[in-house]
Amino acid sequence: MGKEVEKACLKRGHKIIAVIDNESDWQKLSNIDYSGAAVIDFSMPNEAKNNYLKCFKLGVPIVTGTTGWYDELEYISEQCKNYNGSLFYAPNFSIGVNIFFKVNSYLAQLMSGFNNYEIHVNETHHIHKLDAPSGTAIAVANGIIEKHKELNNWTLNSKGSTNSLPIYSTRKGEITGTHKVIYESGEDKLTLVHEAKNREGFALGAVLAVEFIVGKHGIFNMEDLLKQML
Repeated sequence: MGKEVEKACLKRGHKIIAVIDNESDWQKLSNIDYSGAAVIDFSMPNEAKNNYLKCFKLGVPIVTGTTGWYDELEYISEQCKNYNGSLFYAPNFSIGVNIFFKVNSYLAQLMSGFNNYEIHVNETHHIHKLDAPSGTAIAVANGIIEKHKELNNWTLNSKGSTNSLPIYSTRKGEITGTHKVIYESGEDKLTLVHEAKNREGFALGAVLAVEFIVGKHGIFNMEDLLKQML
């Protein structure tokens, strides 16, 4: 993702002033004029949280695609407010995926009254992806649960109770990312699908988020960006 983000930044006329791979790399910023700059973060959850705090203290906006830390969103939000910082977070920066989220939510509301349909979410990614289910799949599942009156939780790779929404995760080859929501009854099947062809869409979305957040303070997500674009 770092390489894709760099290409997307340069394509849109931005300049890369630092690449941070470890703790010592943060010292580079002390010798650089980073006014008007922002950080794009795709790291591991524990590292990402430390990166947010560093950026808040430095007064640098940060855009993150890292997931797995959302249970500490309240704490991070408090720190962002304390330092008057700027954080833009999203489980997926693809514009297409975020439209998919909206369609998924609307479809879940429509289907909520039809109990004869069983629902499940399928997600498939490349073998190098460490987490399962993906942050995008969790966001999709939560979008369904929020609108569907019969569901209250999700389970991984198992059907669970009648009130559970199963998410099935597969790691295969070099697949960038495919997410499916399937409603199936004895009479028919309805499938909503998003398939990423490559990582370029994720990188472009992250750069658009940077362009959106510079000069702003607070916590933002793709809803805020889409409102500006529509």
